[in-house]
Amino acid sequence: MTGARVARRRRVRARVEGTVQGVGFRPFVYRLAGELGLGGYVLNDEQGVLLEIEGTPEAVDAFFGRLAGEAPPLASVERVSREEAEPHGGAREFVIAVSEGRGREADAPVSPDAATCQECLAELFDPGDRRYRYPFINCTNCGPRFTIVRGVPYDRPRTTMAGFEMCARCRAEYEDPSDRRFHAQPNACPDCGPRVRLAGPGGEPVDPPDDPVAAAAAALRAGRILAVKGIGGFHLACRADHEGAVAALRARKHREDKPFALLAAELAAACALVVLDPAEEELLTGRERPIVVARRARGEHVAPSVAPGKPDLGVMLPYAPLHHLLARDAAIPLVLTSGNVSDEPIAYRDADALERLAGIADLFLLHDREIETRTDDSVVRSTEGGPIMLRRSRGYVPDALTLPVDAPPLLACGAELKNTVCVAKGRRAWVGQHIGDLENFETLRSFVDSASHLERLFAVEPGIVVHDMHPEYLSTKYALDREGVERLAVQHHHAHLAACLAEHGEEGPAIGAIFDGTGYGPDGTIWGGELLVGGGAGYERAGMLWPVRLPGGAAAIREPWRMACAWLAVAGETDAPEVPAGLAEDVDAAAWGQVCELLRTGVASPPTTSMGRLFDAVAAIAAVRPRVNYEGQAAVEFEAAADPAERGRYALPIVEAVEGALMLDARPLVRAVRDASAAGRPLGEISARVHNAVAAATADALAREGERRGVELAVLSGGVFQNRLLLERTAAALRGSSLQVLFPTRLPPNDGGISYGQAAIAAYRRTRSS
Repeated sequence: MTGARVARRRRVRARVEGTVQGVGFRPFVYRLAGELGLGGYVLNDEQGVLLEIEGTPEAVDAFFGRLAGEAPPLASVERVSREEAEPHGGAREFVIAVSEGRGREADAPVSPDAATCQECLAELFDPGDRRYRYPFINCTNCGPRFTIVRGVPYDRPRTTMAGFEMCARCRAEYEDPSDRRFHAQPNACPDCGPRVRLAGPGGEPVDPPDDPVAAAAAALRAGRILAVKGIGGFHLACRADHEGAVAALRARKHREDKPFALLAAELAAACALVVLDPAEEELLTGRERPIVVARRARGEHVAPSVAPGKPDLGVMLPYAPLHHLLARDAAIPLVLTSGNVSDEPIAYRDADALERLAGIADLFLLHDREIETRTDDSVVRSTEGGPIMLRRSRGYVPDALTLPVDAPPLLACGAELKNTVCVAKGRRAWVGQHIGDLENFETLRSFVDSASHLERLFAVEPGIVVHDMHPEYLSTKYALDREGVERLAVQHHHAHLAACLAEHGEEGPAIGAIFDGTGYGPDGTIWGGELLVGGGAGYERAGMLWPVRLPGGAAAIREPWRMACAWLAVAGETDAPEVPAGLAEDVDAAAWGQVCELLRTGVASPPTTSMGRLFDAVAAIAAVRPRVNYEGQAAVEFEAAADPAERGRYALPIVEAVEGALMLDARPLVRAVRDASAAGRPLGEISARVHNAVAAATADALAREGERRGVELAVLSGGVFQNRLLLERTAAALRGSSLQVLFPTRLPPNDGGISYGQAAIAAYRRTRSS
């Protein structure tokens, strides 16, 4: 080779960061390099993808010009760092090299689990294909990722597929750069991969059917209840149109009223259950495959016990080949709900499932691929301004979120309800899967496991552990028990504000309406209807809902009639109000009197500004529900009853409290609800007028305070803003103001986003102090 020819060659070493492992990125690089006649190599390591290419300067420039834009569908290229290298001269071959583990700090994002792609789906139902009806079909564009990975770099030995040795044909696909399964780590077939079996409630083998999935579908059609081992854990399934089966599942699971999710075999079947607008259809068919909450279709055929009294249904499409087979074989919509007893985390180990679900399921559809990380289904709801994430889990976790400033290695422990944990370092934060309410040992163990797994997976050794200010939260106690770390307490509603701002890449300041059920205030009271001004670095309380007492503490959350009593006491002329007509048949007069006494003395009745409890109160006064079986039930049903055409509203004035703070005075609203209910006004009218009043007052307060302080951003967050009607009408009322409105879309507005907000605040504080 002449010196001139060597001089015309160029070699570049590049580091590619982002979600680039387990998504077919190396095969893509291999094919792109081959197309451009480039030599070199590509490999996975702890930091992402490392590659070197060599060829003509024109070919090298073309390679980097196409690298990010033509990446595989599951890949996300965040950054490409390049440096020139010495050309090798004769290098013409391009290879995929063995992955490296050099003991460096891992920093390679792991991809979420992805729904079965169309190519795999076509093979699944092709009688001539060797993977016909194989429940674990996958390729580089789909299949399990987060739920099977044990470490990085992401390669088969570091997943729960390690024990399945590929047969010759699967190995040939895996090693063929032109094949869709080139370096697909979960690659398998009926000859060499995981297998399904059908078992009885004690795990005993059922007479071996030729096709366990078809036999399970037949059992579902016959009205039996089935436990199904999926990608991230177990589901409980039954036919959705069989009231006996659904009622039996509800009774056995101890789930009294909370709606069940439905599985539809395909989009057309889903459209027979719910009315989908284009945004909802896009959510339903996306690779994440969440449960989408949408309006019931007229004439849908589901059992009354699926979602008692609810105008909406939660529907999902199959996201794993096993679900595709089961749904198509059953040929009817199925209930598909979390495999647990109420309030426990989902089961994900076979032995645990057989023990905990034996009294619920008649049969178990099991398989021998282990689940490394339990991950429940995600739940979303569409609004005029974008999606609301009600539960962020499978399909979205562990996609990284960006932080506005660099964070030291830290762990954020989240809150008590709807808990998630978050690890962070640099500009990346990884919010883990939905864990649930930390109210029992099983859920606490899931919390600890999630924190440990995220720390290990992303090589975060926390120097800071962030927690809620509430001293009795189990997440707080866990944080305080961690040794050798700095601990940082963060106020609950500040975390809501900071999470929303950070998600949108904003630093603030903003004026935020943070409305939820409870949060520990620095003054020792229970906050929950707050107007905060600030950002990640700090905040001040600019306003609040009129405070009332929480009679009986947690009992008032379970029994909204107590909050009705509390609000009527502050709204009326006496501290011993009469029982409203709508509650007279459901609440004992003696019990009502005892609560009046608690309110008078203040015993076991801490003050609260909770907007969630206000909605509970008006729902109870309007005779929606005096007691609840799950958190927020009364408010959810009150929203569902609202007449969307009603534009009137009750009075909800804004007054100035001490030191200029604004106060939303809901006393006139409560009196109006009492009087309207007593007069027999329609519930739809009452509900709509309450929602319109809260929306208008909130928008007015935000606009007034924003103008006074010269703030241009408004944040709507907290669990109360899961209420679509309230969110949309508040946002609409702000359109004429100078405020830009933000609300969470990538994380839940409820406490599932708290851990990310805690991480953002810790990052800001460390940056400010350094």
